[in-house]
Amino acid sequence: MGRQRFAECEVGLCKSVALINRANRFTGANWKAETQKFEKDSLGKVPENAQATIFINSVDSARARFGIVEILKALDNGKYYHHKPKYWLDYCNSQYTGQVLLSTIGEIKQPNSDRYETVSNLPMVTDEFGDLLKRSEQQDDTPSCSLAEALEKQDLYINSSLAQMGSSLLWGYFVMD
Repeated sequence: MGRQRFAECEVGLCKSVALINRANRFTGANWKAETQKFEKDSLGKVPENAQATIFINSVDSARARFGIVEILKALDNGKYYHHKPKYWLDYCNSQYTGQVLLSTIGEIKQPNSDRYETVSNLPMVTDEFGDLLKRSEQQDDTPSCSLAEALEKQDLYINSSLAQMGSSLLWGYFVMD
């Protein structure tokens, strides 16, 4: 509750459910939190519920990131129109640092702009920093951000700082003119 600023009434809820509930109440949105692992099934098929335009994750391992990329690339196959995956927002942190990286899923044609230089592809974290992720996976013994022991091995405000940065990035995405 203290480190990640959850209320007493949210104890016992999945983090995704608590945070999406807050966002929905505040903005009047109707977003849905998924409370299951985002992984291929036993036959190697992508999740049936993987129908979104923006995917947001905060996972604790490089292996999980590479698994997410595999699914997102499989979803970028031209079969979908309404729910075609377009963006991936990846949160990652260590003891004192972290990053929020926005990637495109495939090429996305951008409108012409006099104010900005547009690009149709933002690389995925696994493409940009794949070797670093693999090395950090072998070296990092930092506990999961959901464990109580993380309080001793993770800076108190790293999660909230990253959440603020990612929220700001999304806000700019939704209100961009």
